[in-house]
Amino acid sequence: MRKLTYWVLPLALLALSGCDDGATDSPATTEDAASSTEGEESIESGPDLEAGAAHYAQYCSLCHGDEGQGYKADQANALNHPEFLATATDDFIQHAIIRGRPGTTMSAWHQDAGGPLNDAGVADLVAYIRSWEQLEPLDVHDYVPEGEAERGETIYEIRCFSCHGEQGKDGLFMTISNPEFLATASDGYLHHALNVGRESAGMPAFGPLLTPQQIDDLIVLIRSWQVDPDTTPLELPVFNPETLVLNPDGNDPEFSLDDEGRVSVEQVEAAYDAKAKMVLLDARLPSEYLHGHIAGAVSMPFYSVGDYLEFFSKDVWVVAYCACPHAESGVAADTLKEAGFTKVTVINEGYDAWVEDGYPVTEGPTP
Repeated sequence: MRKLTYWVLPLALLALSGCDDGATDSPATTEDAASSTEGEESIESGPDLEAGAAHYAQYCSLCHGDEGQGYKADQANALNHPEFLATATDDFIQHAIIRGRPGTTMSAWHQDAGGPLNDAGVADLVAYIRSWEQLEPLDVHDYVPEGEAERGETIYEIRCFSCHGEQGKDGLFMTISNPEFLATASDGYLHHALNVGRESAGMPAFGPLLTPQQIDDLIVLIRSWQVDPDTTPLELPVFNPETLVLNPDGNDPEFSLDDEGRVSVEQVEAAYDAKAKMVLLDARLPSEYLHGHIAGAVSMPFYSVGDYLEFFSKDVWVVAYCACPHAESGVAADTLKEAGFTKVTVINEGYDAWVEDGYPVTEGPTP
């Protein structure tokens, strides 16, 4: 049985991939080649807002909302917020799309990380997000705080912990200690965000609540969490039809689905322990799969499932999951259902609940 590589990897915008030129017999290859050609034309003619809108609708809206309002999925910040767009540079937004925020629900969307976008696609998407801009750009990036991290700890505990979590991660809202975020967010960007807040997105303006010194102490504390981003070359997943079904000789699982057609993590764990026959479909992007996935799960990003329908059996349960907690996996499941598959469900609590319960996970490009 042949193996099919998922995607082509032209345009080395980042030194991320250690793979070859990506020649492949994947069902998605023709489309990728076409998008690459369109991308070259777009680079020559400038960003294409219509293409950017299409990319946003397909890849971003399920988490950030149809109009960038944010938090349609966990930790997905508001992209259309006027104060965000006034201080977020094009490079900042581009970097976030290309490299993502590893360890969070924000994926790396560039082809070099296994995503669907080439250089021009990223530029089109940045231009579309920028089209929501309401305020004049603010040049805040030369600001230099004078503070002490130790003093900032008490302020953070009182003012920030409940939303952003311990050391800026695992909170209800965006991770502010992520290496990729801190590598591109200037101290001035942080200073402005703290001063004016993101009122419509739930973050108060701390300018009236804290002294300038306290804000500087917070910035220095946040900056103290910065570490170098991981730039290890990625070995991307390869789809092997022979490993699609987990426990092919096992019995069918017995699932009781909720009103949304989802299954609890406890039921999937029980089926896993019983070595039931099923497909565990990781609907996240390859960069996230590489950093950790359910042992035995196959990597198949939500937007590509339709290219692999021929490899699924209508007699085998497909259990999709993601980490947002079910936005991407819901799209993957809907694609299968629309194609006539009925034994399809989504882990309601997502990958994080599986990890929290201590069930088997693994890293790397293979199931």
